[in-house]
Amino acid sequence: MGQKVNPIGFRLAVTKDWRSRWFGRKKDFASKIAEDFQVRELVRERLKEAAIARIIIERFGNRVRVAVHSARPGLVIGKQGKDIETLKSVLSEACAGKEVFVDIVEVKSPETDAYLVAEGVAQQLERRVSFRRAMKKSIQTAMDMGVDGIKIKVSGRVGGADIARTEHYAEGKVPLQTLSANIDYGFCEANTTAGKIGIKVWICKPVGELRGRNRGGERGPRERGPRGERNDRGGERQQRAPRQA
Repeated sequence: MGQKVNPIGFRLAVTKDWRSRWFGRKKDFASKIAEDFQVRELVRERLKEAAIARIIIERFGNRVRVAVHSARPGLVIGKQGKDIETLKSVLSEACAGKEVFVDIVEVKSPETDAYLVAEGVAQQLERRVSFRRAMKKSIQTAMDMGVDGIKIKVSGRVGGADIARTEHYAEGKVPLQTLSANIDYGFCEANTTAGKIGIKVWICKPVGELRGRNRGGERGPRERGPRGERNDRGGERQQRAPRQA
């Protein structure tokens, strides 16, 4: 029996950060989780064509801040900002009337974002493109953009087969058990005529991209002292003077 774990949750507090950031009491904890789930579903449903990579939710008091990372920010904002105002009102209703702020963050390189790559493969499968062609093209594009490695796995009735199976292609290095590795993970489903096909994507990016916390849910590795001890304060560790004979 395989023991599988989500690569994002596996690296929390090491190289990844939470995508829902708030504190809650025991009595309202479940309701806030349900609100977060509903907010993400509404954003992805209303902005299907905007290439949404991830959604970061922060709560402070009666205010909710939603950071939408999109490869097409113009579609999210709309003409003269009308679409984003409509989105704010819809999300406010989903959050029990709380004040909602929406931030739009542009994804610079969608070809190296794991969720967007999985979504692109899913869209091609729905258009009846060969799964091998879609996977190999996505892998080649990501490798040309300078990633260290990429792995794509599809499961289901691929190619319209009667029996479901799993196919995967990989190139470069994707160390899944190395916590310090900058692994991006994405999952998407394709609704084909033969049924649902699941697409999983792992992308290993250069570690140099992790430089401090950011709104994308990633954080840089901690500095280490000369003997390998952690140096969380960011200052240089002074060497001890050698003992006098």
